[in-house]
Amino acid sequence: MIETAAAGLITQGTVPLEMTQTEIFQYIQADSLLSASLWVNIALAGLSILLFVYMGRNIEDPRAQLIFVATLMVPLVSISSYTGLVSGITVGFLEMPAGHALAGAGTGPDGGVFTPWGRYLTWALSTPMILIALGLLAGTNMTKLFTAVTADIGMCITGLAAALTTSSYLLRWVWYAISCAFFVVVLYILLAEWARDAELAGTAEIFNTLKILTVVLWLGYPIVWGLGAEGLALVQSPAITSWAYSGMDVIAKYLFAFLLLRWVVENEHTVAKMASGLGAASGSGAAPADD
Repeated sequence: MIETAAAGLITQGTVPLEMTQTEIFQYIQADSLLSASLWVNIALAGLSILLFVYMGRNIEDPRAQLIFVATLMVPLVSISSYTGLVSGITVGFLEMPAGHALAGAGTGPDGGVFTPWGRYLTWALSTPMILIALGLLAGTNMTKLFTAVTADIGMCITGLAAALTTSSYLLRWVWYAISCAFFVVVLYILLAEWARDAELAGTAEIFNTLKILTVVLWLGYPIVWGLGAEGLALVQSPAITSWAYSGMDVIAKYLFAFLLLRWVVENEHTVAKMASGLGAASGSGAAPADD
């Protein structure tokens, strides 16, 4: 009786189609454009790791070393994530709820929509590293750094919830709105709080460059989600969406990391002059003296 009811639910399209990891892997490899968007990132992440290790080989100041480690974690997380995506471990096909443009009409089996949910895990691990590196560069205090990182993780996890919700089309957008609210907190800290801290720390020039790079590119991710198959489905090709995410990752992660590490290597003395600990800027707006 139970088996018959379950079969009926699948026939009615209310349960996502189960696919083996091998079948998902074959689906990805059969789409050369989709596959290339993942393999290219694996290759660039690997090259970035080697380059960054070489660049940071002579860094001695503890604060500069911490910036280096946080930055190096970005391509390390990315190469792991993209390997998971290309192998099919962190990818699934979900049937969209009623009201979604691709409900029962996705590119996958039985109309399932290609959902690379592993990207959200990547962002939940890599973007905090980017913020830690930026916060250290700006000389911010622990409170601001903690707020930025926790809001960022909240943004990524609620984004994952938006992608995985199949019970209600409305609830997908509710999760999306919550994720964007967390994002607003991150943007405020980057654009307002840390910009002031960087002025006090003497790192405003490089911080402002990296701030603009980060803000502009990070704004692209919710836009791609909203336009792609998981959102309004104005762009339905998984390959095009994947290339959009991958292209932003290359610039927002690897180029960002290169610019930051190059500056740290060339200006280690400036970083060393900041107060010890995770932040140099005090709550009153004055930087405390060195220990």
